[in-house]
Amino acid sequence: MKKRIALIAHDGKKAEMVGFVKDHLEILSRMDLVATGTTGGYVEQTGLQVNKKLSGPNGGDAQIAAMAAEDLLDGILFFRDPLGKHPHEPDVQMLMRICDVHNVPIATNPATAKLILEALADD
Repeated sequence: MKKRIALIAHDGKKAEMVGFVKDHLEILSRMDLVATGTTGGYVEQTGLQVNKKLSGPNGGDAQIAAMAAEDLLDGILFFRDPLGKHPHEPDVQMLMRICDVHNVPIATNPATAKLILEALADD
């Protein structure tokens, strides 16, 4: 069964997410990808298919959190901008709490994302 990964990136990290995806196309092409709307649009430009949810501030983070709570995700790669202000920060905190409650791996930077991807690819 294919692994399902969610991809999320704050605006200041979208280019970094696209670069990460390009660097890991081989692994990601074997997975089902879900993403918040804007991030998903950028990721689609790499040629990968993405199930896009709403944009993060419009409820996409909450939609992905619901998928995590329902055991529909194997992991989440969420490139956060720790220095920016985000009006939907409560949604971000809820997503991280849901991952902790339901034991869903979540990476908030490329180094951890690489480890999660490699572990899931070996599964």
